[in-house]
Amino acid sequence: MLKRFGNYLLTGTLIALPITVTVFLLVVLVRNIGTPVSQIVFVPLFASLDANLPETGAGKIMIDALSTLIVVFFIAAIGLASKFFLARMLINLSESAINKIPVIGLVYRTVKQIVDTFSKENKAVFQSVVLLEFPRAGLYGIGFVTSKAKGEVQSRTGEVVVNVFVPTTPNPTSGFLIMVPQEQLTYLDMSVGDAMKLIISGGAVVPEWSPHSEVPKDAAKNAD
Repeated sequence: MLKRFGNYLLTGTLIALPITVTVFLLVVLVRNIGTPVSQIVFVPLFASLDANLPETGAGKIMIDALSTLIVVFFIAAIGLASKFFLARMLINLSESAINKIPVIGLVYRTVKQIVDTFSKENKAVFQSVVLLEFPRAGLYGIGFVTSKAKGEVQSRTGEVVVNVFVPTTPNPTSGFLIMVPQEQLTYLDMSVGDAMKLIISGGAVVPEWSPHSEVPKDAAKNAD
């Protein structure tokens, strides 16, 4: 009976965990974003109506949730505005000003570099997912092709060498840049997003694959 109960408990935990994590993240967002914004947006509004902002209960939750939605739409509006030249110019000026602030500028540049590297808009940075022997022969790792090696590296190796970024687990923002002979790479069918999930999860989330999947494109084409 205890063993059966343990199995039921484990199954229930696996079912409830995604929901619990999702709810937890929503609560964190509402508390850390919605509550401060509601003090800025709705306190003056309620004061102009000679009313008090709800401090407890369902009313407070609704106000904080609405404030969170306002922030989400505001961020989306920034993304939309970035499509226009004038808005992009203002954003660039703001970034230049932030970069000149000691410490804050360093943090901003670091975070921006990480976001730019792994953003969907810059997904061309990682052209293909490859399997390679790393960190030694007989062991395999997942890497991302970034480009063909050029200049001195390509010339001194005397063969076609490809730049491969091998990320660490579970933090893919750090890793190793290695130059690998093209014939030593096995190009995989999985997408960059699926490979990221595999790496971040430590191998727990494995993308589905059929042995009859389309054969990957030629390595040279993917690396160009």
